[in-house]
Amino acid sequence: MARILDTIDSPAQLKRLSPSQLEQLAGEIRHEIIETVSLRGGHLAPNLGVVELTLALHIAFDAPHDLLVWDIGHQAYPHKLVTGRRERFRTLKTLGGISGYLRRAESEFDAFGASHASTSISAALGMAVARDLKGEDFHVVAIIGDGALTGGMALEAINHAGALHKRLIIVLNDNDKSISDNVGALHGHLIRLRENGALRRIKDAASDTLEHAPGGSLARQVARRASRSAKEFVLPSKSGVIFEELGFKFLGPFDGHNTGLMVDVFQKAKEMEGPIIIQAITQKGRGCDFAEADPTTYHGPGAYNLATGELKKKPGEPPKYQGVFGDALVELARRDPTIVGITAAMAEGTSLNKLAKAIPERYFDVGIAEQHAVTFAAGLACEGMRPVAAIYSTFLQRAYDQVIHDVCVQNLHVVFPMDRAGLVGEDGHTQQGIFDIAMLRTIPNMRLMAPKDENELRHMLYTALYMDGPVALRYPRGGGVGVPLDEEFQALPVGKAELLTDEADIARSDVAILGYGHMVPLVAQAARELLAEDGVRAVAVNARWAKPLDEELILRLAKATGRLITVEDGVAAGGFGSAVLELLNAHGLMGEVKLEIIGLPDQFIEHGAVAILRELNGLSSGHIKQVTRDLLRSAHVAAPPAEDAARAS
Repeated sequence: MARILDTIDSPAQLKRLSPSQLEQLAGEIRHEIIETVSLRGGHLAPNLGVVELTLALHIAFDAPHDLLVWDIGHQAYPHKLVTGRRERFRTLKTLGGISGYLRRAESEFDAFGASHASTSISAALGMAVARDLKGEDFHVVAIIGDGALTGGMALEAINHAGALHKRLIIVLNDNDKSISDNVGALHGHLIRLRENGALRRIKDAASDTLEHAPGGSLARQVARRASRSAKEFVLPSKSGVIFEELGFKFLGPFDGHNTGLMVDVFQKAKEMEGPIIIQAITQKGRGCDFAEADPTTYHGPGAYNLATGELKKKPGEPPKYQGVFGDALVELARRDPTIVGITAAMAEGTSLNKLAKAIPERYFDVGIAEQHAVTFAAGLACEGMRPVAAIYSTFLQRAYDQVIHDVCVQNLHVVFPMDRAGLVGEDGHTQQGIFDIAMLRTIPNMRLMAPKDENELRHMLYTALYMDGPVALRYPRGGGVGVPLDEEFQALPVGKAELLTDEADIARSDVAILGYGHMVPLVAQAARELLAEDGVRAVAVNARWAKPLDEELILRLAKATGRLITVEDGVAAGGFGSAVLELLNAHGLMGEVKLEIIGLPDQFIEHGAVAILRELNGLSSGHIKQVTRDLLRSAHVAAPPAEDAARAS
């Protein structure tokens, strides 16, 4: 039987389908998502949970005339499949393929680019205000998961929207999850709304009875008051009307998997004035047994066996950096009662779930609220604790002011382990952790380090915990190098690099190559190959610190070789190489020393496999060797012939 999905090129076609055809289409969409994600990974469980809701939205509204503003993008695969991207869907997250998130440049149906949480209501409110200022007429709908409501930005937008009283619809996709389990008082409030069947029945009975009673608008007013009174009667406090107190009409909860019901709800909401919140209950992972059973693991899995859901792993694969970090933190926290761990809704991703299991009273998940996480950590530090705020590199950007104002200005001892630093690959341009070096290096009191491998990560965490003031350490996504792990922790000297070449070789070396973080193995490889292939003697250095630099070693290498190369998995502008450049300039060596900075260009890096992205952007041993050869060649050409030099003297 031919798939209905294969005939859908525009959401307008959905409006002509019968209920049974829509049900069949929902199943086909799920099957397409499950198969595609199994190939190379992606966001599985959240997208499976929003299929019917997506169909209902596109039937009730007329996108792209009406604007559908999706939060994050974890829930946008069904939307992509019915908005003209079906034929390219198997290219998802591959180089040159479609993005795993929302992108305005990719489709006119993507009203707002999204991959970081809690932005949809702010953007949608801005669009609604622009519509009214221009005298236009269309609907603006924000679709936000209940997990994203833990983000302060979403609550700020709700507060503003309630005050402006613009025509705006917010669809709360309530699946009881973000990535980790949801946390917080608002989450508890939604649970009470979700689980209180008595409330639903009382509200429906009051509305149905009085809406058809004689009295017209008066009866409808009574119905609304009865509905509100029912909420206040059934729920333990007036928290049942928290959204209405903020200026919203609150509708729901409704079954988000009932397409026909949700279409009716949306059609009625279109006729109402002012801001509206519609709560739709959905099941994360719906239609896939293993995703339903474990929606956290299958929120964003890697490739998996299509039949069993077993995640595909390479035999003998080394432990992941985040796993090594999580184990080390637990080990250290068992010894030291002042150590606490903080995550912003990324317990599994950061491996802080290990601390949660081992020492739950010293583990804190603040929800999708990075700003609060950082200042919360600052408060802990004020009282003598050792807070470890484990936040992805790309998410720490959201708390930049708090890092400066609340931590660094006060020189408080907060440790920032930054997972997913550098290129993260298929997740794409909004998720690449490439700005943290440049972002943090300029802040007074901050210290920055990065390990060359997973064993050094253990020692860096230990070092960071027992320093004074703020310190950040960055490490990449995924598997480590595969080196043995030392049993005992070692404190690393602050601001001291590691020579990977014998000290005696410095005087007769042609160039020094300094690697930062997980670029160090590439630097060491390039140095070996340069000697074997060209006879070029290169000093290889594990910089360890971007701030403070090992000034003594770098200046000594600069004077001894006259040629330096720096390599980093971050933007070159303002990064580790820039710090070395500033050091040379401060010591008046710019005319004497040639410096080449290898880093990422001044642009957002698209999605694709990490190995491919590194090769395209010069982060490979081959490129390091070529830069070295060019540097040596240019220096040789620039030097005057020996006889001319003698004659000049």
